[in-house]
Amino acid sequence: MPAALPSLLAWLAVLLLGRVRPADACSCSPIHPQQAFCNADVVIRAKAVSAKEVDSGNDIYGNPIKRIQYEIKQIKMFKGPDQDIEFIYTAPSTAVCGRLLDTGGKKEYLIAGKSEGNGKMHITLCDLVSTWDSLTPTQKKSLNQRYQMGCECKISRCLSIPCFVSSSDECLWTDWAMEKNNVDGRQAKHYACIKRSDGSCAWYRGMAPPKQEFLDIEDP
Repeated sequence: MPAALPSLLAWLAVLLLGRVRPADACSCSPIHPQQAFCNADVVIRAKAVSAKEVDSGNDIYGNPIKRIQYEIKQIKMFKGPDQDIEFIYTAPSTAVCGRLLDTGGKKEYLIAGKSEGNGKMHITLCDLVSTWDSLTPTQKKSLNQRYQMGCECKISRCLSIPCFVSSSDECLWTDWAMEKNNVDGRQAKHYACIKRSDGSCAWYRGMAPPKQEFLDIEDP
């Protein structure tokens, strides 16, 4: 038995190291800002006023679940319920997909996430959260209606050139392949995937009125 002890200890060490890897606990697949908008229940422009750690029930083992509760000041709602959002909840650290916000009410954010009802929403590290000043004019304008116009379209990420669309309702997102794995490239900053009147989808570059072939509505 003593001869087997080192092997047993080594096995236990590997097991423990395999479990204590918080950075691996949260991984997010890159998505275009329009996809993040379409996937979200709520999209708002807001400031975080304060933050505190709160209990949010118990896990299956009876241990308390901690979350960060941000009290926010909503500036504008682009998508969501009629009721203003008062609180945003997230996990307590980025290792478990928590999204940290600056508090004090000075920094404005674009925040997309899931609704919890009663003026509450939940965000994770994988949700779209950007400082308002970092958004391009096209991204800001697209939040009002243009992104919504393409929510029935499919945006497919091109991993390497060449790549092709598989259906007429698909837009090919090539930032990753063309700009050295950059998910915040030209298409993310300046384009929206819009559904045409014939049911097909195509990229539309912002800041100019859309052509009649897209949809018979005015430029949002």
